[in-house]
Amino acid sequence: MSKEVVLSGIRPTGFLHLGNYFGAMRNFVRMQSEFDCYFFVANWHSLTTHPDTQTLRQSVHRVIAENIACGLDPEQVALYVQSDVPEIAELYLYLNMLAYKGELEKTVTFKEKVRLQPDNVNAGLLTYPVLQAADILIHRAVKVPVGKDQEQNLEMARNFAERFNHRYGDVFPLPYGFNYGGELVKILGLDGEGKMSKSENQLSTLYLADDDETIRKKIARAKTDQGPATENSVKPPYIENLFTLLKLVSTPDTVSKFEEDYNMSQQGDCRIRYGDMKKQLAEDMIRFIAPIREKAADLQSNPELLSTIIKKGAEKARASAATTLTQVRKAIGTGN
Repeated sequence: MSKEVVLSGIRPTGFLHLGNYFGAMRNFVRMQSEFDCYFFVANWHSLTTHPDTQTLRQSVHRVIAENIACGLDPEQVALYVQSDVPEIAELYLYLNMLAYKGELEKTVTFKEKVRLQPDNVNAGLLTYPVLQAADILIHRAVKVPVGKDQEQNLEMARNFAERFNHRYGDVFPLPYGFNYGGELVKILGLDGEGKMSKSENQLSTLYLADDDETIRKKIARAKTDQGPATENSVKPPYIENLFTLLKLVSTPDTVSKFEEDYNMSQQGDCRIRYGDMKKQLAEDMIRFIAPIREKAADLQSNPELLSTIIKKGAEKARASAATTLTQVRKAIGTGN
């Protein structure tokens, strides 16, 4: 019995961080043994907002290396670069005939990008959801791990698939959002404001490429307060976030110790020592991040190996894409 197809992509802009790992990568590692997985680096997508391509190849290699270092197995999954699968571009062309200017202009992501880059409102930015749909539909994926900010684009991918099926014949299954819901972890920035980011808010984000001393400095600067005023107080979000990080990388005994100190604290008798807690968190975080950082660095120092991995991933992806495109061409009438 064939496995259901899972598809996810990541832009080669910025560096992977702790939020990426616990919000996505950890689940991808589990998915690879349960589904037929296609994970790709979206270098075409990055051109809509990052036209400077001088470091693009290097960034693509870094993302691939970090994905493998986090636990993705190139022998199990198709790990590839978007531009190595030209079939995506052909499907993108066909889907553009089913997409309408009005609906594309209304997408939240388009409006936000226009606000951020008013001097670079290019056609690729407008049709971003169409290319994203092509990424998904080219493998006839049914499960797509997405965050809240991409749910609208995924719904549009379903719309395009339905329109294609209605106009040309039943070719595409409808893709839906998928995650192991109970295991999703939301990690705030260390300043307590917003999520960790690949490219913004860098001093409050723990990157998988950070060295030991950088990790110590960032956690030492994490936002805290004077401590709870009463016993068993509800933790403010920035303090809860520190405990969330502690639970992810420290031993249960360590977590219990600081939880107890917090719950027994009150004004005039503050038992929680945030300085000690942050020092412990920093050392445990270093133990967690260091092996990922070192494995990714080793892979990046071997560009020939990375190129071989990327080539094999492209071969897997193109085989899948070619099968889909044969059906698409036949349905439309452009094939032989």
